[in-house]
Amino acid sequence: MSVLQNFDEWKKFLQGRVEQASNLGMDNESIHDLAYEIGDYLAKDVDPKNEQERLLKELWDVADENQQRVMADLMVKLVDRK
Repeated sequence: MSVLQNFDEWKKFLQGRVEQASNLGMDNESIHDLAYEIGDYLAKDVDPKNEQERLLKELWDVADENQQRVMADLMVKLVDRK
C-alpha cells in the first residue's frame, strides 16, 4: 500500500522525513521550503487518493504562493507535534 492511499500513513511518512531532515541538521527554513516543494509537486502531478488529499489539493489550487507556503508549514507543524 502506498503512503498516499491512507492519510494517517501519509502523516506518519511525513513525520519520519521531517525528523530525519532535522536529525541530519537541516534547519527549519529548509524543511519548510522542502515541504512547499513537495506540496506543489503533489498538487500538480499526483492524483489524490483519499478525501483529505482531495481537500488539500483543492485548497492548494485556489491559494496563492504565500498561502501555499502556510499550508506546507501547517503540514510540517501537524506532524512535528511532540
